[in-house]
Amino acid sequence: MFNGNILRDAIISAANNIANQQKMVDDLNIFPVPDGDTGTNMSMTLSNAARELSRVEGEGAGKVASVTASALLRGARGNSGVITSLLFRGFANGFKGFDNVEPENLKNAFALGVEAAYKAVMKPTEGTILTVARVASEYATEAFEKGLDTLGVFEAALEGANKALAETPELLPVLKKAGVVDAGGKGFVIILEGMLSVFKNGVIIASGNAPATENDTESESAMSAAAEFDGEITFTYCTEFIVNRDSSVTKEPAELRAYLESIGDCVVVVDDDEIIKVHVHTDHPGNAIENALTFGQLVHLKIENMRDQHERAKHDSQNAAKKPAQNSTRTETFTPAEKTNPVGFVSVCAGDGLEALFKDLGVDTLVSGGQTMNPSTDNILRAIESTPAETVFVLPNNKNIIMAAEQAIPLSTRKVIVIHSRTIPQGIAAMLAFDPDDADDKNAIAMAEACERIATGSITFAARDSDFDGHKIKKGELLCMNNGKIVFTDTDLEKSVARLVKNMLKRDSEFLTVIYGEDVTDEQARSIEADLNAKYGDKVEITVIRGGQPIYYFFLSVE
Repeated sequence: MFNGNILRDAIISAANNIANQQKMVDDLNIFPVPDGDTGTNMSMTLSNAARELSRVEGEGAGKVASVTASALLRGARGNSGVITSLLFRGFANGFKGFDNVEPENLKNAFALGVEAAYKAVMKPTEGTILTVARVASEYATEAFEKGLDTLGVFEAALEGANKALAETPELLPVLKKAGVVDAGGKGFVIILEGMLSVFKNGVIIASGNAPATENDTESESAMSAAAEFDGEITFTYCTEFIVNRDSSVTKEPAELRAYLESIGDCVVVVDDDEIIKVHVHTDHPGNAIENALTFGQLVHLKIENMRDQHERAKHDSQNAAKKPAQNSTRTETFTPAEKTNPVGFVSVCAGDGLEALFKDLGVDTLVSGGQTMNPSTDNILRAIESTPAETVFVLPNNKNIIMAAEQAIPLSTRKVIVIHSRTIPQGIAAMLAFDPDDADDKNAIAMAEACERIATGSITFAARDSDFDGHKIKKGELLCMNNGKIVFTDTDLEKSVARLVKNMLKRDSEFLTVIYGEDVTDEQARSIEADLNAKYGDKVEITVIRGGQPIYYFFLSVE
């Protein structure tokens, strides 16, 4: 059996192991488009748990697993990160209430994690991390039924994971053609190997020269979102703490929330079976603490004078603006916004032009992100809580961000509706479809339907040599895609736009929007606009917008 400290060390070892090998996992990605790579997302997700666990000492396995699951949920980035967090949620459920990990706990943990992960994916694909985790669980069950001890059950799970990983090319022909195994599955195996190092040998794998992550700094988007709603400080003290719930107390957390709202504002009370997480602005932090103590013991208590902090933050912000971004160590205290409006909007995007466009369309809070920059669940949650509304619509605008956005729903104090916008043009269409006179549910349907009516074209560069979907692609070539499918490659940027437009237009097409990125000059954009008007101006209405987005030279929208 393993106690809580051993489990803690195992997860820290796993985080180090995936961080050390994240580039290798990234390189397994077969799709040539530059995106939020699997290894990077899994590493950043696990590192969030490692930071939290570094402060945990002497707790039982159930508590360690609970802390891990909570940290992974909030730190989850990209689909691979979210699925990883769900697999570890199984550990939290399987170890709940136990100080030590026994063979049956471990077997149940794998099964519960797999169940949660499969349920979260709308159309599970075999030959991915899901398959690797499922087979690992099956091997763990067989080992338990044979009477193996806890280490034996875990070793069997890893054996099953490796076997399933080796077979992923047989389940996904695209992997076999590329001669690689599934990246997410490989990442999961690396995580399990990091844990085994502690379980079997008592050795925490050391952190190597892993690529830089956001480990100790908040994103600029989160800082901007909070700053936007600074306003006048009504109450002086920002008070935060966690209540370890007393099982004998029958009062509901809603009673604590009601009391805190009577003595302050910006109240956030999030709870589960074991803890209550509290944030409040008040002039009487002592009263907040006294009331919270009636629910259980307090940990991680923090009280800050916001008036003093506000002045220091402005000073730090001015200094940080003069330094390169990579050298900034600025931190930020998150301030939820009051729910002054019935409806608000959060949008994920990158590029000053797109940010201005979404603001003009009515978006309250922006999250910086997209391809290669997948924001975490916590980034999105902060943006939601920074939006001054009872109901918040979230536009991920990227298929790899949707799951992270959905994980924020149960964590928020607001009603959250995630629109499954997979591209920037779909997000724009969704905002245009919103009707302030309609109910939330009706708007959700209308916005989703608007997304489906939009055909999205995109032009970017090949991040790697690839033989993908019938195309032999060389690194650096232009990838021209229609609704995510590569239709051709090219080397001439201006000609590729016209060629892609021709591929996308249909007889009933009425509108063409061209959004150009940061690597396209205004002169190039004007030349392309003139060429498109000459070719298609009599067929569709053409609009050219500067988006300023990175990675993608162009987004095209046809409706």
